[in-house]
Amino acid sequence: MTEGNFVDYVKIYVSSGKGGKGSTHLHREKFIEKGGPDGGDGGRGGHVYLVGNKGLWTLFHLKFAKHVKAGHGGDGGGDRSTGADGDDKYIEVPLGTVVRDKESNEILFEITEHEEKRIVARGGKGGLGNWHFRSSTNQTPRYSQPGLPSEEIDVILELKVLADVGLVGFPNAGKSTLLSVLTSAKPKIADYPFTTLKPNLGIVAYRDFQSFVIADIPGIIEGAAEGKGLGHYFLRHIERNSTLLFLVPVDTPDIKGEYDILVNELTKYNPEMLDKERIVVISKCDMLDDELKAELKTQLDIDFAGTPYMFISSVAQQGLSELKDKLWQMLNVEV
Repeated sequence: MTEGNFVDYVKIYVSSGKGGKGSTHLHREKFIEKGGPDGGDGGRGGHVYLVGNKGLWTLFHLKFAKHVKAGHGGDGGGDRSTGADGDDKYIEVPLGTVVRDKESNEILFEITEHEEKRIVARGGKGGLGNWHFRSSTNQTPRYSQPGLPSEEIDVILELKVLADVGLVGFPNAGKSTLLSVLTSAKPKIADYPFTTLKPNLGIVAYRDFQSFVIADIPGIIEGAAEGKGLGHYFLRHIERNSTLLFLVPVDTPDIKGEYDILVNELTKYNPEMLDKERIVVISKCDMLDDELKAELKTQLDIDFAGTPYMFISSVAQQGLSELKDKLWQMLNVEV
């Protein structure tokens, strides 16, 4: 999937079908000139559903679907004939899709399970035919109910990527390179900030045919929680990751300071981020000899007391097996 095909935010107008009107028909047949009321009910208007599909990873298929309308219910007929229900509309979305009311920005619901089905716009109920209104004092009612109107709503669909591990780091920290060597994903890699403008997903193959999903999130900058840089555009994708991998290059002047900025931005965006498992990975360690690495380790033991950290080199393929083992262990801890 190319970067241009990854769409994680769309706005669509949704309209259900209106209910059909009830019939005011009076029964007529040979030798019966004044039969009683037999008007049927109107049909229900079509609903608009959102359905989870685990085979989808993006909202790209909805990028140009600006309007989604369900069918109207049919009108009732004579002989107590009920009108046909309107055709329902089904919108398939990837797991992790959040549905918001565009006007109020209120979250209506989230789709997180395969084949989970939720109504986003409910079809109008069909009106009752005059057969329902007959009585001892009014044996030939000549009125019926109109169908209820359709529901119309503008909604925003936001995708929060569902991945086991989220890669968090400053722009150009080497996240895309790490993703490319751990998985078969082929993200865009270049030597300038904000190479990654969309989240990239990759499946890490582990032992005994097991696997887990890792997501490369566009780089964080200081002030991201207030909307600077790519702002909330990427922070929402981290919310669904169970484990956070903080990637800090070894040539960073202040490794602990950069890590603190990253944690602070996530915390300002959503304090619940602190509840996630986390690991600090020091990248580009092929630049260090054993003596420098030992010296740095002494300092990091103090800086990251209580937080696991590792040294790796994506280019030199150093420490990657150990990193996979550690991530698998963190993802499969018995709670």
